[in-house]
Amino acid sequence: MINLNFRKKMADNWFSFLQEQICKEFQLLENSRIKFSRREWKKEKTKEGGGVSYLLSGGKIFDKVGVNKSTVSGKFQKQFRSKILGAGKNGDYWASGISVVAHMKNPKIPAIHFNTRYIVTTKEWFGGGMDVTPSFEDLKEKKIVHKKLQEICFQNKKNYKKYKKWCDRYFYLPHRKEPRGIGGIFFDYETDNWVKNFKFVRELGLAFIDISKEIINRKKKYKWIIKDKEKQLLKRGRYVEFNLLYDRGTKFGLNSGGNIDSILMSLPPEAKWK
Repeated sequence: MINLNFRKKMADNWFSFLQEQICKEFQLLENSRIKFSRREWKKEKTKEGGGVSYLLSGGKIFDKVGVNKSTVSGKFQKQFRSKILGAGKNGDYWASGISVVAHMKNPKIPAIHFNTRYIVTTKEWFGGGMDVTPSFEDLKEKKIVHKKLQEICFQNKKNYKKYKKWCDRYFYLPHRKEPRGIGGIFFDYETDNWVKNFKFVRELGLAFIDISKEIINRKKKYKWIIKDKEKQLLKRGRYVEFNLLYDRGTKFGLNSGGNIDSILMSLPPEAKWK
């Protein structure tokens, strides 16, 4: 078995590499004078890590896309420890991961979210997933997304049906009694067989790039009107509600001393409520 420090280093390096690849491919999709800005941050007054955030906004494809990677360590707050696998009495943790949220200028193109992470407490596990939030129904697009995610799960002997159901339950707004989007896959607490889980996480990251490119290229020339944009902004309101009320990543970041600007980068640049 690979020792723990090497496992941490491998995961950390992979998330950094994937971040660079996503930014490279998304910049090619954007194909405009608008470029990603890069910002580094560190946990305040500590030597417990930090992260790198890339942001592109006001583009011809992306209204706003954030690509965050962080590696942090420390102690969970006492009131938060009971909610984390293996946090124990001391609350020590180490965590590395990547998170991407893309809000599109063209309302016919859905918002896309992806994240994967590796967390070490007294236990260690992988988690993450990918989901898509359209403003307009498109059954063909839904089939494309789920078919490709199913293939990745099958190739890695992962339970696609379980992950899909988990995603549907997770990305649900109970106060609205409605799903956030068309789902995807969601998984957490993958503790068995580190090597196979790490392979799955890597392949899912690359599949996210391929799926995103297919979704965007398929619709980037679609015509839209102001009425379509209004519908998108209302859907974004639902996105904001979920991320602020229910999202685990938001809560984890805030409770682990993460950078607030990076944590809230998932929020769209504009949203509306009736």
